[in-house]
This record gives sequence, C-alpha cells and structure tokens, in this order.
Amino acid sequence: MNYYGPKDLAESFRTVRKNTITVAEEIGEEHYGFRAAPATRTVGEMLVHIAIAPTFQEQIHKLERLKTLVGFDFPGRFAMMAAEEKTPRSKAHIVEMLRENGDSWAKWLDTITDDFLAERVEMPGPTPASRSRFDMILSVKEHEMHHRSQLMLIERMIGIVPHVTRAMHERMAAAAAAAAAPKA
Repeated sequence: MNYYGPKDLAESFRTVRKNTITVAEEIGEEHYGFRAAPATRTVGEMLVHIAIAPTFQEQIHKLERLKTLVGFDFPGRFAMMAAEEKTPRSKAHIVEMLRENGDSWAKWLDTITDDFLAERVEMPGPTPASRSRFDMILSVKEHEMHHRSQLMLIERMIGIVPHVTRAMHERMAAAAAAAAAPKA
C-alpha cells in the first residue's frame, strides 16, 4: 500500500514546477546566458533541461510502459536532450515550455494507479536489480528540485533574493509583529 499515491505525486510535482516557473520568471532574460562555472549549463539551458527532463520517464512509463531498461538507448536519449538544451530560445518560450510540459506530466500522474506505481522495472548492469515505477517517477520531482536549488544559488549570485526566502522572511516578520503586539 502506498500512502503517497498518484494524486500526491501530481500535486507535489505541480508545487515544485510552480516554484521553478517563479524562479524562471524572476531571472531576467539578460541572465539566461549566465554560466556559474565553466562546463556547466547556462540558466537558459538548465531551465530547458528541467522542462524536458520528465520526457525521459514519460518515454519509459507512459509511452512504452517498459518493464526492462536492458537495451534502452540511454546515450541516444541523452544526446537528444543535450541538443534540445543547446537550442536557442527566448525566456518567454522557455517559461512556456516549463508550463506546458509540467502540466502534461502532472495530468498524466493524475491518471496512474497505485498498482502501476508498484510495478518493478529491470535495470541494466552486471548485477540484477530493479526499481519501482514509483521511485523512478518520484525522481522527476527530485531531479527538478536539485536543479532549482542551483538556480536559486544563481539568483543570489546575480543579486536576487529567491522568492521562497522572501516569503519566509515575511512570515517571520508577521509572527514577530504578532508576538510584539499588545495583548488585549
């Protein structure tokens, strides 16, 4: 029995994507070419990477419903994704990709079942291993959160206080004001 089921996956992914879109909107287009260090993605490339990343798991679980990844063309898939990241796009186009691809992924998550999430997928490698579809599908959100944290550090580097930090400061200030208010 999963206590964290398909609807939870969909809603938590929607929350993560909403926050990613907020970061993408806050960073000015003039910074989309910013690269934090050599051999890293630019802001724009990272946002495209985030936008298209669910298509990897989508191919496995939604389109092909694979039961094994033995023989899966990982190099070909990653090369295609890398080429997509390098394709020049405007900020508006990238933000729209984040919205559309995120909505599509979340809507599909709403349709899957606990039984589907419990299925095992055989992994390639010298030692027999498998992962649950739940674990693999959850990794989409985890992957996005990893890259969003990088983007939030980049926000700091370019002089932006991330929106989640600003919101926390506002909550703390409101709590302090409430605590300091005279009691009637």
